[in-house]
Amino acid sequence: MIGILIRIARAILKMVLQQLMQQFNVLQEQVMSPMRQMVQQVTDGVWIGEGANAFVDEVSSIMIPGVGRVADDVDFFRNGLQKAEEIMDQADNQASSKANALGDIFKAIF
Repeated sequence: MIGILIRIARAILKMVLQQLMQQFNVLQEQVMSPMRQMVQQVTDGVWIGEGANAFVDEVSSIMIPGVGRVADDVDFFRNGLQKAEEIMDQADNQASSKANALGDIFKAIF
């Protein structure tokens, strides 16, 4: 029963990790890259004037760092989940080892 629960927990954890990585990739590819491209186009002269300067300043100082912080938080959460998975694996291995040792003791007695 416990083995089944551990397998289910491990499968759920893997799904969560995969979805986190997908979201991280979305942040990188669909948010950060286009923002950087827009800033580059404006600085290359597509748009000039005070509005263009304000746009570049806001995107560079607020938007890009904000998305970067979200990406950092996703990465931090992913690392925590991976550490939890390692702890779960260690606990499972230790429990199996103890159960096997106990089984060996019973086999020796009977």
